[in-house]
Amino acid sequence: MVDVSQKNITSRSATAQAIILMDHETLDIVLSKSVKKGDVEGIARLAGIMGAKKTSDLIPLCHPLPLSKVSIDIIADTKIPGLRIISTVKTTAQTGVEMEALTAASITSLTVYDMLKAVQKSIEIQSIKLLRKTGGKSGIYEVEAE
Repeated sequence: MVDVSQKNITSRSATAQAIILMDHETLDIVLSKSVKKGDVEGIARLAGIMGAKKTSDLIPLCHPLPLSKVSIDIIADTKIPGLRIISTVKTTAQTGVEMEALTAASITSLTVYDMLKAVQKSIEIQSIKLLRKTGGKSGIYEVEAE
């Protein structure tokens, strides 16, 4: 791992996005809360939070961090059609939480797929990317959400 012991402890945050494409009919099933496996949004949100907390166990050389916040927004979008996953992670530490935010968005998306694969196998997970990061020496990084 990279030695971060000489870095300043600062407040840091990161926001990531994932896009999940599905048929309109599948999105309607999600929105009507009639998926046989249960509450897609609630279970996927919990999985994403758990994923953020386990990032250093999943990604080699990633520092374990004390997370002060993990939030997952799951936004239905009929134009895609599908779901937009937005994860935000915060900490006060010597290194950033970009990997935790990206992991949270990824695990949330994979859980959505798992819960809906019996309904539609052709669901696509796309555009997993960092939208914003703050804190640390490099300051603010930001791109537009899709």
